[in-house]
Amino acid sequence: MRIRSAPAITGIAAIALMATACTGGGDSDTEGGSAGGGLTIWTDAERAEAVEAAADEFAEANGIEVSVDTVAFEDMQGDVLNAHQAGNAPDVFIGAHDWTGNLVRNGAVQPIELPQDKAALLDETSLEAMSFDGQLFGVPYSQENLFLMRNAELAPDAPETFEELVETGTELKDAGDVDEVLSMAVTQEGDPYRMNLLFTSGGGYLFGRDDTGTWDPTDLGVGTDESIEAMEKVAEYGEEGEGVLRRSIGLENDAALFYDGDTAFFVAGPWNLADAQEAGIDYEISAFPGFEGGGPASPYIGYQSFFVTEGSENSALAEEFVTNYVTDTDFILSLYEIDPRTPVQTEALESVSADDADIAAIAEAGADGIPMPSIPEMGETWQPLGVAQADIIGGADPREAMEAAARTISEQIGE
Repeated sequence: MRIRSAPAITGIAAIALMATACTGGGDSDTEGGSAGGGLTIWTDAERAEAVEAAADEFAEANGIEVSVDTVAFEDMQGDVLNAHQAGNAPDVFIGAHDWTGNLVRNGAVQPIELPQDKAALLDETSLEAMSFDGQLFGVPYSQENLFLMRNAELAPDAPETFEELVETGTELKDAGDVDEVLSMAVTQEGDPYRMNLLFTSGGGYLFGRDDTGTWDPTDLGVGTDESIEAMEKVAEYGEEGEGVLRRSIGLENDAALFYDGDTAFFVAGPWNLADAQEAGIDYEISAFPGFEGGGPASPYIGYQSFFVTEGSENSALAEEFVTNYVTDTDFILSLYEIDPRTPVQTEALESVSADDADIAAIAEAGADGIPMPSIPEMGETWQPLGVAQADIIGGADPREAMEAAARTISEQIGE
């Protein structure tokens, strides 16, 4: 990753003097990129209020016009790519870190030179996640990861290993206190996002990395001996083994099992907090435990970030916004207030954690997490890997299932 040691944004003052001194913000459509010395920012509606406040401040400070347009988050990546091709893309937009590889390969985003003093404010892994081919392509502000949510009345102590979790859950089930040892969404199609916890603890991996730290699609781990051995370990707890992992548990019922007291352990995400509180469960949050003697159960971490569009006439202004405003503690806290995800900026995280024990616990649970691979090939892995993992939990041979998945993925990504 290339990080400049001192700020060197040039041309901003000249641009500001040439621009019209007025502020914008709050538009509800997407008419395209900015003209002249102004700036256009795309965000989703949920976070628009916080972005508009920062945009207004930036506009006033630089004597320019800044327009904030809203786009549905699920449409953001596609709309940016289409707008970029049409020549009317925004200068800055909000997005997910795992879009990075696709955006870079489509030439839609430009590298960002984040000054060292700004980079030092952010979690190092978050910057690694936003990097591609050794260059930083976005400034992250928040993260989310899976964790173990535990019913503290049924299970007062956090398990240190997966085996301990199974032992406690089985005792509760045998005593008739619960119906399930663990609620972990598997589904008939599989859920590699959640299964990554046990997959990595057992020694499995999806993609390796090259010398720059970028995920390497030529190093596909799915069919390797390490990954097969990991799924053999997982199979011990599948439907033909301990019966802890079952395909009948999916996203439609995994949370309800926990909220209704039918299980003491739940593989949860930040999006489950509000419902858990409403359900009145006395819950505790901790890291999901790995296999005894295995590696850490690494949750995938997703980051929310701000990108600068390649080819923007106002790239210096855009980079100034993402390096100095997106890293500002007050701005990050304003985003947290309307979208409570874990901040990656240290001061903001400390501030939030002081009042929100759940956020502090979730951040700690993600300490051994790994960024979701951001290469375009990632999209070709979900379905075949998920099906293989679900089949293994259902009793299929791990080697046959994983090698078949590896062949399918390799064909799809052309490796």
